[in-house]
Amino acid sequence: MSAPTRSPNNTVARPPRWDSGRRPENEAEDLAGDGADAARAPPPVDKVNLAQKLALFSEHWSPRVVGELNGQHVRLAKLLGPFTWHHHEAEDELFLVLHGRLRMELRDRVVDVEPGEFIIIPRGVEHRPVADEEVHVLLFEPASTLNTGNVREERTVDDVPRL
Repeated sequence: MSAPTRSPNNTVARPPRWDSGRRPENEAEDLAGDGADAARAPPPVDKVNLAQKLALFSEHWSPRVVGELNGQHVRLAKLLGPFTWHHHEAEDELFLVLHGRLRMELRDRVVDVEPGEFIIIPRGVEHRPVADEEVHVLLFEPASTLNTGNVREERTVDDVPRL
């Protein structure tokens, strides 16, 4: 079996998909900074330090958005005590435990989630997170996900703050 043949080295790179392909007519136009470059610029790329973000708030059951991708939010939350029994009609939720021990109560069983472990709660599954001591979690869920799901109460967060 022979190795697949490769096409000759192509010296003309294809522009990235965010680049409309428009090139300035001359270098002076490029240096003029007409704002078109800013409109084509991709979003900034940077890392997120979870410990630093967690240090910015102390409220329990009050998630914060720390990232967004493909219509999904990456949220951080601090949990303490029992939450409300609820479910999400259209969204799955991922809980990644960063610190502490989360007890996820389901109607038919209880799952203990330790640091470095995660649990995915499928849409429609009634659940209640419980934290006997403070727990820090990273949540990954669609941006439309309401923290209390099908229940509205005093801990419902309609507009999740961004850090």
